[in-house]
Amino acid sequence: MRPRFFVRVGVIVTTIAGVSLGGLWAAERIARASIAGPGVANLAAQAQPIFRRADVRPSIKNPSANAREFFFTRAIYNGGRRWGSWATDFPKADRQFLTILDRLVDMDAYELENAVQLDDPNIRRFPFLYALEVGNMYMTESEVKGLREYLLAGGFLMIDDFWGQWEWDNFEAEIKRVLPEYPIIEVPLDHPIFNTVYNIEEIVQVPNIGNAQRGGPTWERDGRVPYVRGVFDENGRLMVIINWNTDIGDAWEWAENPYYPLRYSTYAIEITVNIIVYAMSH
Repeated sequence: MRPRFFVRVGVIVTTIAGVSLGGLWAAERIARASIAGPGVANLAAQAQPIFRRADVRPSIKNPSANAREFFFTRAIYNGGRRWGSWATDFPKADRQFLTILDRLVDMDAYELENAVQLDDPNIRRFPFLYALEVGNMYMTESEVKGLREYLLAGGFLMIDDFWGQWEWDNFEAEIKRVLPEYPIIEVPLDHPIFNTVYNIEEIVQVPNIGNAQRGGPTWERDGRVPYVRGVFDENGRLMVIINWNTDIGDAWEWAENPYYPLRYSTYAIEITVNIIVYAMSH
């Protein structure tokens, strides 16, 4: 049974501004409370936005998948010597995006982060997976098996935030371990994923926060050109969408920052909404 979707019109800019103002409002309340005294400050601390740097590496406890229509779920994978790269920008980026998603699409989405090991049998409860920094992915055999079974059973994987030829070569080798019989191809701009909700006419390279604010190069390493590639099954179903030479998650994470360029956050939100609606309806 396909989930229902209702897209609210014309609210990308308003939504981003609303998230930003909410954070500023909470910060102002806390500042005033600190002047008033410790008792009031303790109460005001409860009004802080949910995006706290102390949350960068929380313990993961998967919530029940029985009560919600959608979970934004991160894939936990083996990263070799850089284990933990799967958690880049976690959980702020995920929570920030979910706040925006709730304002844009009528979907019963779990409002907090969720993450699952690729070899966890419960992975099939979550039809959408997000993985990033896959230039440092070195999956175990059980992870390869788990991801393969998940994708062939109808799951969907979104890849993000890896740069340059070396990282591409590593990821390509890893995904071919999972789906050796299916080639990686370019996803054309006339594919439905680019106009499922928002009409996307160009692939925008989203830089990291530092480069975006400084107005420096939008690329990292030798990744000067952004690509959207995919892996399709024999029936034409898109199983894996690969955003290479771009950092979509950073745009979610910093969308509320008044100095973050709107062009990047708008693109990142629009393409991710398209991807999720496509994944949940195919």
